[in-house]
Amino acid sequence: MARSFEDKRSAHQKIAATLRRQITRGDLAPGTRLPSTPALMEQYSVAGTTVQKALLMLKDEDLLVGQPGKGVFVKGGTQQAVSPAVYMPPAAAGEPYRWITEAAKRSQRGSAKLLDVITIAPPHEVATALGLEEGERALLRKQILLLDDEPTELTCSYYPLDLAEGTAMMDFRKIRGGTPALLNELGYPPRAFVDEVSSEIPTEEEVVALELPKDMPVMLTFRVVYSDSDRPIEVSLLTKAAHKYRVRYRLPVT
Repeated sequence: MARSFEDKRSAHQKIAATLRRQITRGDLAPGTRLPSTPALMEQYSVAGTTVQKALLMLKDEDLLVGQPGKGVFVKGGTQQAVSPAVYMPPAAAGEPYRWITEAAKRSQRGSAKLLDVITIAPPHEVATALGLEEGERALLRKQILLLDDEPTELTCSYYPLDLAEGTAMMDFRKIRGGTPALLNELGYPPRAFVDEVSSEIPTEEEVVALELPKDMPVMLTFRVVYSDSDRPIEVSLLTKAAHKYRVRYRLPVT
C-alpha cells in the first residue's frame, strides 16, 4: 500500500505553484485576466491575504502584472525552449557567437557579458571530466548570456591549459564567434557533447547574476564537449532560471 505524504508548503505557495504551471505550460496565455480575489478565495477556500501572497510571488517572478482598476493579468508566457544542439557547431569565420545569431532568428537580441577569465583548480567533477591530474589547473571563462538585456544564463566554462595557453582564450576579452570557433580554428572541432541536466537550489552568485526571485530553483546543465578521439575540450556549468526555460532535445532512435 502506498504510504501517505503531505505537502507541507503554505497555502499561498501551493496556489502559486498551480497558477505558475498553468502559465508556463500555456493554459493561461499572456494577457489573460485572472479571476478576481473573491473568486480565487472561493476556488481555493482561503483568505484574501493568502491569495494576495500567491499573486505577489508570481508578480516577483515576472509572470503576472497588476493593472489598477482592471485586475491582474498574465505577463509571462510559456517557458522558452532551448535546443542545445543548435549552439554546438562553431560559428563561421567572422560570424558572431551563435548565442547572438540564434537569438536573432527568434527576433530577440542576444548578448554576452564577460565576468572573469582565470586559471584555477577546477571543481572535482570538472577535473574528472577533463581528465586532469590532482591539483592540475584549468582555464575558467565565466560570462552572463542575455536575451533582450535580461540575464538568461550564467556560464562557467573550463578548458585544459594545454589547449588554452598562448591563445586569445587566456585574455580578458570577448572572442569573435566564441571559444568554440577559436578551438575549431586550432584544430579541435566539437564532435559530440554530453549533457546532464538537474534542478538545483541556486547559490548566492546565481541568484544575483540571474536576478532570481526568492525560493526559485535553477536548471543546471553540466556539459562536456568532445573533439576528435573523444578528447574533452570544454566542460561547462550552465545555469538558467527554472521557471523561464526548458531544454529540448531531438534525437534519432536507433
